[in-house]
Amino acid sequence: MKKDIENNQVDIKLLVDTFYDKIRANELMGRIFDDLAKVNWETHLPKMYGFWENILFQTGGYKGTPFLPHIKVNAMETLSPTHFNTWMDLFLANMDEHFEGPTTDDLKRKAFNIKEVWSYKMSYINEQHEKERNANS
Repeated sequence: MKKDIENNQVDIKLLVDTFYDKIRANELMGRIFDDLAKVNWETHLPKMYGFWENILFQTGGYKGTPFLPHIKVNAMETLSPTHFNTWMDLFLANMDEHFEGPTTDDLKRKAFNIKEVWSYKMSYINEQHEKERNANS
């Protein structure tokens, strides 16, 4: 039987580690993280523990600018709504595999909001770049 996610390192580590296992195994997303961004998983995963713990429990354990690396990746390959939707599908599948309950549902809503905002921002950035390219050609 699954349990609700709790504010402890065991649950946060399970959430993050299994999610990024799914990301890396996914053809679209794994290539972005491993081949394009060349993520150093030894440093990235602990940052993500702090990020998701802070998103869920407002612990203040994450300091950083999480959108910035996505802008850098987008400069190498355009990130589309498909990328963000795939990320969300993997996140939800991972949550459903390991957890259930009100806190889990809250995290799903928060992840969905992140996906929506970041996808919108990236689409806006990409539209602006396209306008600049068209104006300069």
